[in-house]
Amino acid sequence: MSESPVDVGLLTPVAVGNDEAVTDAAFLAALVHAEVALVRAHEAVGAAPAGTADAVQAGLNAAAPIDAAALAEASVAGGNPVIPLVAQLKDRVPGEAKTWMHRGATSQDILDTALMLVARDASDLVAGSLHETAEALAAFARAHRDDVAAGRTLTQHAVPTTVGLRAANWLRGVRRAAARLDDATRALPSQLGGAAGTLAALVEIAGTDAAARLPAAYAEVVGLAAPEAPWHTTRWPVTELGDALVQAIDAVGVIAADVATLSRTEIGELREGSGGGSSAMPQKRNPAASVLIRSAALRAPQLGATLHLAAALAVDERPDGAWHAEWPTLRELLRLALGASAHAASLAQGLRVDAAAVARNLGATRGLILAERLSIVLGPVLGVPRVAAIVRAAGEGEDLEALIDEALVEQGASAVDVGALLDPANYTGLAGDLVDGVASPENETLRAP
Repeated sequence: MSESPVDVGLLTPVAVGNDEAVTDAAFLAALVHAEVALVRAHEAVGAAPAGTADAVQAGLNAAAPIDAAALAEASVAGGNPVIPLVAQLKDRVPGEAKTWMHRGATSQDILDTALMLVARDASDLVAGSLHETAEALAAFARAHRDDVAAGRTLTQHAVPTTVGLRAANWLRGVRRAAARLDDATRALPSQLGGAAGTLAALVEIAGTDAAARLPAAYAEVVGLAAPEAPWHTTRWPVTELGDALVQAIDAVGVIAADVATLSRTEIGELREGSGGGSSAMPQKRNPAASVLIRSAALRAPQLGATLHLAAALAVDERPDGAWHAEWPTLRELLRLALGASAHAASLAQGLRVDAAAVARNLGATRGLILAERLSIVLGPVLGVPRVAAIVRAAGEGEDLEALIDEALVEQGASAVDVGALLDPANYTGLAGDLVDGVASPENETLRAP
């Protein structure tokens, strides 16, 4: 065994300080909890004598803590940590109570249940960070509702938009992702199927009626959803949660990508509240949070795909290797979601707008950002070919307003207010309404879990 942990976050800075919920210690605690909860479930259906679970818990409380590193080493022989864990737990439990430890279960029952417990707790933390992000984005969108900015399509100036609408669109993505994550989290089930998903051992131990009631009793004790049936090779709980986590990371990844682009020196419209430095260039104010979030967003889809691949290859009544591939994959996806969402909340809360840069960029094309509007308004007056010629000439450096004035005089159409026509604030469509539709206080539908 290595004398130091393999991963303390040195190469995954996005997760540092945010991944306590998915450490090996957290998983070990969940495994132990899953084992004790099974004894309580046996009591709840009348199979185990009253007080058995308390005796189990007292024995564990009085014993020395389990050495996670030694347990990991012992897990190699059987392929999972539950097998050596059960032996250690029984050594710590007195008398007849130990006979109810792990009774009727298989190792996958305990590990799947523990995985769902850890995933639930971690996902709730992610949802909390998404809620904070959404609150900050809503306030930001309201504050900048009518700040006109250059809209960009395919990297080029297109038509005017607003700073507030851009944030409102981020907000919609975050809220949708949070709702989906909440649905997936609340659906996470416990696992109890026995050696091959038939619950045969439980029927033998406690009878048909008690065995039928035991999975729901177990789910209630651990606080997870009751499964319709054992899902040893029906892995939708893992893939649906994985998809929701990827969507959550995608949602904050879009914010990070936009902020990173708009904070470029030559654009400068946005900046993070606390910029990162450079080891060689002290003048730099790097968008460090955006960079970290993007690092997670670039990795997450592949992890989600791995979960689907593993689930698709979960063969027979218990999988051979595909199941094992899920554990570190889901853990890493949770870890990235924890880090990315926490950084997104901080980013959204500290986000700043450089109004001068926004105005400078908006005017960079000297009015041509309104070319679409000119075609719509002036086409019927001057004719489409003349409008196209005006736009072309303006693109080559001639004064757009003078060109329009000259053409209108020639046409005898002096009623057109050219100044108002060329004001970008007059061509933002329903941007304000779209901001209000998601960012106004009465439309804040996302609540903390």
